[in-house]
Amino acid sequence: MKNVIDFLRCISVNAHSSVRIAAEGTVLYVDPFSLSHAPQDADIVFLTHSHFDHFSPQDVEKVCRPDTCFVLPAQMEEAAGQATAGHSVLTVRPNEAGTVCGVSFETVPAYNPDKPFHPKENGWVGYVLKLDGLRIYIAGDTDATDMAAAVRCDLALLPIGGKYTMDAEEAAALVNRMRPQAVIPIHYGSVAGSLADFDRFAAAVDPSILVHRVI
Repeated sequence: MKNVIDFLRCISVNAHSSVRIAAEGTVLYVDPFSLSHAPQDADIVFLTHSHFDHFSPQDVEKVCRPDTCFVLPAQMEEAAGQATAGHSVLTVRPNEAGTVCGVSFETVPAYNPDKPFHPKENGWVGYVLKLDGLRIYIAGDTDATDMAAAVRCDLALLPIGGKYTMDAEEAAALVNRMRPQAVIPIHYGSVAGSLADFDRFAAAVDPSILVHRVI
């Protein structure tokens, strides 16, 4: 099992919620977006939902190889059809488990209970990825729901920008309930929220939980 601190070196965030992880000889992306180059190095692309800042066909094309595999919510299969044509595609729903290209994962509901942006009935998801003996939770666009709080993980990547998702204080309260070893805040400073959200978030997280800044 890799130490969480060491695993942080495997993760980069291009912008917003565009996450790249290189671990166990596998390169995977979650919601590739706003890429300035075309590495075409993805073994797996995980998509959380169909909003433009999470499903960007032009950025998907930049990371894909001919053998890239996709994991995406069943609700967006048709919308993603052209971008994923010719590729292996696994569709998922909330509260499922699966394996793709040797990587095991679980899906977690991602939604707003009281806002219209991410309805629960759409079946959009976050992912818990199992890599290097660790559980990595990438939440997608969600509020601080009880389902999110029930996730057990070593590292959490959570949105903090507010409006479309939980804000900095709400995300910190969620982290303090979840108790991961480390957290990376995402989804702030561009499409939603501001760079100042990081300081508000970090100040409210229990000091025993490492807050790692990548944006």
